[in-house]
Amino acid sequence: MKTKPIAPRWMRQTLLAAGIYNVLWGAFAVLFPSAIFNWLDMPQPNYPQFWQCIGMIVGVYGLGYAIAAFDPARHWPIVLVGFLGKVFGPLGMVKALWTGELPWGFALNCVSNDLIWWIPFALILKYAWDQFQKQEDAGPLPNLATLLSQAKTTDENSLTQLSMQHPLLVVFLRHAGCTFCRETLADLSKRRTEIEAKGTRLALVHMGTASAFAAFAGSYGLADIPAVSDPERRLYRGIGLQRGKILQLLGWNVWLRGAQAFFSGHRVGKLEGDGTQMPGAFLLYQGRVVRSFIHKTAADRPDYMDLSQLPTAS
Repeated sequence: MKTKPIAPRWMRQTLLAAGIYNVLWGAFAVLFPSAIFNWLDMPQPNYPQFWQCIGMIVGVYGLGYAIAAFDPARHWPIVLVGFLGKVFGPLGMVKALWTGELPWGFALNCVSNDLIWWIPFALILKYAWDQFQKQEDAGPLPNLATLLSQAKTTDENSLTQLSMQHPLLVVFLRHAGCTFCRETLADLSKRRTEIEAKGTRLALVHMGTASAFAAFAGSYGLADIPAVSDPERRLYRGIGLQRGKILQLLGWNVWLRGAQAFFSGHRVGKLEGDGTQMPGAFLLYQGRVVRSFIHKTAADRPDYMDLSQLPTAS
């Protein structure tokens, strides 16, 4: 059994330092709410309790950072929330400085409270992501032929059995809430008649429950398509589909394509399954993969008509 990796010492020390800093700053704001305004020769706030409330919130964040210091990868949500606050806070400060609502001296708060933490917090989040990517899935996998023969659809036929009857285009979906997953089902619904006219049948692999997916697929007119539920991602992994990297899931081209799909009517829904799982499509025939499309990004849009054709003999 492999031991759990320990985060680099500097990450733990950084979060501990951030925790101590936040607690001290928060305590200072609570106990001496007028001090900063006196130093900067600013008018005192009409309601100092608001400033004390901000100090309390900052101090509570400090406790969260101290907890995260014990295991930065495990407690990444605390680091993420803190990082977002340290990004959005300065944006508001820029507006206040630009309009003259606050003096430039007040911006020193942003330097010590926010800006100096951007790079270390970003590196900690990247480390947590890398550790997630390296997580081992439970149990060894049999070979692909065995997985395909074990993959039972809702009608109790295996993918291998179906591919013995006719070419079978098996589309591996992302989670049901993904706008690209919804776009894929819409594409398949639109091209289904053409694909089946060529002698190829469709099958779907998903990570949700059979009942929930049946209703979901039914909204696209695909309720009768054979589907395999693979919540443990065994078939995904066995056929070569991995979790995506950050740019594959959140790169600029993904955001642009996502906006295009969203405004085309493919809305975002509830996450069901591993949100980092990459999709793909494979043409099976006689129990073997004869054509494949493995997505380079979550936004890729295969030509399912072309993919459904058996390769010509050379």
